[in-house]
Amino acid sequence: MGNRLQRINVENTEENRRAFREVLFSSDTSINQSIGGVILFHETLYQKDSSGKPFPAIIKEKGIVVGIKLDKGTAPLAGTNGETTIQGLDGLAERCAQYKKDGADFGKWRAVLKITSTTPSQLAIQENANTLARYASICQQHGLVPIVEPEILPDGDHDLQRCQYVTEKVLAAVYKALNDHHVYLEGTLLKPNMVTAGHSCSKKYTPQDVAIATVTTLLRTVPAAVPGICFLSGGQSEEEASLNLNAMNQCPLPKPWKLTFSYGRALPQAGTGTRLPPSREKSCHHEGTQVATFLRLLLVPPLLALHVHQGHFSVIWALLAYSCSLFFTHLPFLLHDDCLLLFFFFFFFFRLTVWLAEGSMSSLGRMTQLPCSHCSLPATPTETAGTFLPPVSSHTVEDVQK
Repeated sequence: MGNRLQRINVENTEENRRAFREVLFSSDTSINQSIGGVILFHETLYQKDSSGKPFPAIIKEKGIVVGIKLDKGTAPLAGTNGETTIQGLDGLAERCAQYKKDGADFGKWRAVLKITSTTPSQLAIQENANTLARYASICQQHGLVPIVEPEILPDGDHDLQRCQYVTEKVLAAVYKALNDHHVYLEGTLLKPNMVTAGHSCSKKYTPQDVAIATVTTLLRTVPAAVPGICFLSGGQSEEEASLNLNAMNQCPLPKPWKLTFSYGRALPQAGTGTRLPPSREKSCHHEGTQVATFLRLLLVPPLLALHVHQGHFSVIWALLAYSCSLFFTHLPFLLHDDCLLLFFFFFFFFRLTVWLAEGSMSSLGRMTQLPCSHCSLPATPTETAGTFLPPVSSHTVEDVQK
């Protein structure tokens, strides 16, 4: 979070981090239509708002489930070519028990693998798969729903086919390990990378290419017993990740799980991307931040995930939502410009055009419906308030705990 606060000339102190998180957590109550869960760091779990109310209590009052990041980062894996394993198993049972008492209902553990000409090695795959399985088993023993996150980094020049091959190999090992450790799959969620080419790959692929490769990989490796799959953004922009998710939910291949989003990185980027007025440059509180964050990050991905339940839902509406977010992002500054009336005219003209193209305003009502009503779906660890997830039905976490 330090770099993001620096962009708006705010010192990176615990109080400023707390204030920024309060901006996010105190958003409109309708936030629960787009968010089902929030992954917190240890610091955030025990912070309070300006009135002294704990953040977990504020989040739960909005009908949102609270989660906690449980891994303690990477450590070198001896005998490999720069590969890593994940720390945090020591004392994990005690931490899970304490976090459960303090309001957490699910946990998240991120394993990291990379693609090169010699990696990931079989040793790294097996080590990280077994670590994820041990973590998941310990979580369930203490009433926490485990989010299993085997992330394959997008760094490198590998093509789409190479990423698909490696992702299949990793996921197959992960589910073999989960089975060996007697993990209850119906009480877990998977948080994988999308199957994409490396950032340095010269060949460009369409969202449809990514969708076919990703869904095919999941069909070959992930049991249908897993209720939901929530994708991390994996270094993609929020627009690119959302378009890829949209293509997956339009993909004609069978999808026995709910496919949705888990984008944490973009949330603080949008939230701190709003320039603070000079009179408030020392504070993280800014109305524009809340509006931009709510619309830009919480509206677009759920719209694109609506294909799961609503059938065809044109991507034009997603672009409209994104345009709305940009409008509200800059609204505080346009209030002082002569172009405000012109901007309003353009905005409503574009909305009317989309309505005519769609042929019915009934589609607008779908914007308020839940993208995934059967599973809570968390996201990538970010140095922020936490990660926001799509809505979860009231029975999901409780059933797993029983």
